[in-house]
Amino acid sequence: MDWRIDINCSSLVNFTGVCMHIRNLLPNLRSGLVLGLLAATLGLTACDQQRIDQLEDGVATEGDVRLKFGEPEKVWEGANGARIFEYNRQPAGHVNYMITIGTDGKMTALRQVLTPDNFAKVQPGMAMEDVRKMLGKPAKITPFEFKREIAYDWRFMDSQRSRLFTVYFDPDYHVLKTTTMDDPDVQRP
Repeated sequence: MDWRIDINCSSLVNFTGVCMHIRNLLPNLRSGLVLGLLAATLGLTACDQQRIDQLEDGVATEGDVRLKFGEPEKVWEGANGARIFEYNRQPAGHVNYMITIGTDGKMTALRQVLTPDNFAKVQPGMAMEDVRKMLGKPAKITPFEFKREIAYDWRFMDSQRSRLFTVYFDPDYHVLKTTTMDDPDVQRP
């Protein structure tokens, strides 16, 4: 009997969505589910790389980008009339993409934005909207009512380790501070 399983990029996207839904419903099943999500994320990353390899700056059109990546999570206004498409891979993934479409309808940049360089640009006093435009949608938002703070977490990879970059906002959604730590949802040996 042949028990082959054919997994393509779209089935991995569906699998990841189902896993995230289950994880929200059953938070006590963390460790096994997180491992499953990490495996699915590795597959999504491979799919993303295939899509990225097929898009060329100045050649790929907005239609090409939408065909490869689908509808963006959000469309931001960029400089000189450009539009920036946000493609979020949180909460299970470790990347977020920003794809810039120029006024001529062609892609001018494709960036993975969850990087130490971008994290370093997040400074006290910065508005939440500016942070979101730079890093994309966070993996998790946690209000701390007694401290009057709201924490936004982004999951990213650093030297083969899953980590969290957290931005703490005041009640007016201005940055108070940032922290970086190992991802507590990933068990260490």
